[in-house]
Amino acid sequence: MTNKIIFMGTPVFCVPILKSIHQNGYNICAVYTRPPQKSHRGQKINKSPIQVISETLNIECRTPKTLKDNTEEYKLIKKLDADLAIVCAYGQMIPKNFLNLVKKGFINIHASILPKWRGAAPIQRSIMNLDLETGISIMKINEELDSGPVSNIYKIKIIPGQNAEEISEILSTLAAEKILNNIYDILEDKVKFINQDHSKATYAKKINKEESQIDWNDDVSKIIGKINGLSPSPGAFFSFNGERYKILKAVIGSGIGQVGEVISNQLEIACKSNKSIKILEIQRQGKKPQRISEFMLGSKIKKGLNLQNV
Repeated sequence: MTNKIIFMGTPVFCVPILKSIHQNGYNICAVYTRPPQKSHRGQKINKSPIQVISETLNIECRTPKTLKDNTEEYKLIKKLDADLAIVCAYGQMIPKNFLNLVKKGFINIHASILPKWRGAAPIQRSIMNLDLETGISIMKINEELDSGPVSNIYKIKIIPGQNAEEISEILSTLAAEKILNNIYDILEDKVKFINQDHSKATYAKKINKEESQIDWNDDVSKIIGKINGLSPSPGAFFSFNGERYKILKAVIGSGIGQVGEVISNQLEIACKSNKSIKILEIQRQGKKPQRISEFMLGSKIKKGLNLQNV
């Protein structure tokens, strides 16, 4: 195929999508991703998953800190004279003056059922909100965040207990399959883009550390939603003796006790309305994830302790 495609993306979610486009014969003339980041400990430089796979596939990979007011990248993209740009969780806005540099425009793969959950954390917010379904939206990028017209939406059910990592993998695989037909139809002018109903828009703001903390006074369903939506990273947590404990997996129980009280030797914690949270997998700060039976062998968090008071 002679059509030239630019791909922009950063996290592991995008890797199957880039590989799918490449393996199906499309000419990816350039890849854009976020610059390598220094690790929190030491000075190791971590390339993004998209940069790593681009180098493996021998595709030119660009890592500008920003595209805003970036004359060098503007001139390069204009010179590429690409037919289409595919954007997926790139991590920065595409400036208005870039949008007309590609013949068929910039197309975004967004992990929600637009106009619901526009923004940075759609998968996490959908699970935390206890939504029954989510999906992939294929849309044309315009000046406003995730507000462009949509060509196709592909939905999946959210099964109770599924976490953000599991839903992300399902949606990534779905997008890798469905983007191929969309690329073909867009290049052949066989696709219709329909404007979103902006009055129904909701926003999936970036997750901050403060909201990751569990409040045992919350409804148990909300707590489970937070645990699943933030698992495995950044993780919903509680604190004990100055350390954080991330809950990676839990289910609703029917144990009774004071809110925040540990009511069993397997770390079941009482919540309001005669409900409880049974923790199945946990990770102590700086340690590896553990099943609860293993964790409790050496833990100081014992039955009778109240996590509201520590």
